[in-house]
Amino acid sequence: MNPSTTGWIDKFLRDFDIESHTLSSLDSLYPELKSVGFIYGTSVALVLPNESGIVYSEEERTKINLFTALVVTYYETIDNGDSKDCIKALIEFYEYLDTKKSFFSFINALTSNKSEKLEKIMHTRIQTNESIFKKNFSHLLTNALLFIDVLAFEHFLIHDKNPIDYASSLEETLTNIVFLALNSKIEKDTHDELLVKLFASSVRYTEVNTEDDASFDQIHLEDYTDELEKRYILDLTSLAVWNDKEIDLGEQDFIRALGAELSLSNVWVKESLRSVQSFVKDHKEDISFFNYSNPAHHFYKQTSRTVSVLILRNKKRLIKEISESKDLMILLGQSAVRDLSKEEKRQVKQQLLDVCKTIPSLAIFILPGGSLLLPLLVKFIPQLLPSAFNENK
Repeated sequence: MNPSTTGWIDKFLRDFDIESHTLSSLDSLYPELKSVGFIYGTSVALVLPNESGIVYSEEERTKINLFTALVVTYYETIDNGDSKDCIKALIEFYEYLDTKKSFFSFINALTSNKSEKLEKIMHTRIQTNESIFKKNFSHLLTNALLFIDVLAFEHFLIHDKNPIDYASSLEETLTNIVFLALNSKIEKDTHDELLVKLFASSVRYTEVNTEDDASFDQIHLEDYTDELEKRYILDLTSLAVWNDKEIDLGEQDFIRALGAELSLSNVWVKESLRSVQSFVKDHKEDISFFNYSNPAHHFYKQTSRTVSVLILRNKKRLIKEISESKDLMILLGQSAVRDLSKEEKRQVKQQLLDVCKTIPSLAIFILPGGSLLLPLLVKFIPQLLPSAFNENK
C-alpha cells in the first residue's frame, strides 16, 4: 500500500479487519499512537504492522496513522459498519470542518470518486515541518493537533451533528492551556516572552488573559469528561513544556495542577511527562524538530530566520508603506512607551496586514493564520525605523 498514490484507501479498508485486530478501540489505540509519536506530531513508525516492507516518509506515516485512528473510531462506534459508509462519513465530517470552503473545495469539483476525494482530503490535512511556507500558521503544534480530528469524528458519529463547535472548542482549550503552560515559567527571558506572544496570537476563537495571574478559570475543563480527552490535553501540554534539561518548578506545578483540574491521578501526570521525555530521548537524533530545548523554540527560531530575511529584503518599501500610514505610525510610536488597548492592538494588526498586502513577498503574513507571525514583524519594526522612534523605549 502506497499512501502517495491513488487507490490506497480502498486497499487499506479491504485489508483492515477490525474484528481480528488487537487495536479495536480508540482507548487501546491511543497508547500506540503516543508511542509512535503521532500524538506528539512526529510519526516515527506505524501503529499497524508494516507487512509490505515499504519505507514510508514521515508524511506518509502520519497519513496512515491518522486514517487508522479514524477507521478504528468508525468501526468502534458504528455497529455493522462497512467501508463505503466509512468513506462517506469521513467526507461528510471533513465537509463540516471546512467552514470557509477552502479546505478541499476544488477536490469535490475535480472528482466524483469518493475514495479519491477522501485521499485528497487526507493529503491536504497532513501538514509537515519541511518548509515554513507549508505550515498552517493558525496552529503552532499543527501535527500534534491532528488527534483533534479523531476525537471530533467520534463526537460526530455519536451525536450525528455538525462537529465544528466541538473541534473548535477543543482546539481553543488546548491552545489556551499551552499558552498558560509557557507562561508558567518562574523566570522568562526575552525569548520566552516572544514565545508567549506567539501562542497568544495563535488563539482564533477567544481572547485569553495574558496577565501573569491568568489561570484555569478562563478555561472550561469541566466540559471534558472522557478520559481520552483528558489524557490528550495533558500529553500535549507535557510536550509544550518539554525541556532537554530540567522542567522548572513552575512548569512542574502547572502540570500537576492541570492533572488535578482534569481529575486525573498523579500516576497519569507522571506517566505523561515520562512518555514525552522517553520519546524525545529515543528519537531526538533522528528528528530535527527535537534538536532544540523545546519544539516551540525550534518553531520560533525557524520562523524568525524566515521573517527576518523577508523583512530585510523589503526594508525600504516596508518603511515607506508604514510611514505613509499616519495612524499606524502614531500607534507604533506610543507602543514603545505604553501598553496599547485591545482596540489599538486590533488597529495595529489590521493596518500591518494591509501594509503586507501591498508587498507580495510578505504574503506569508496574510495567509490563513498569518497573524501568528505579527509579533515577529513588530519585533523587527524598531530596527527599521529611525532611532527617534525608540528613544523613549
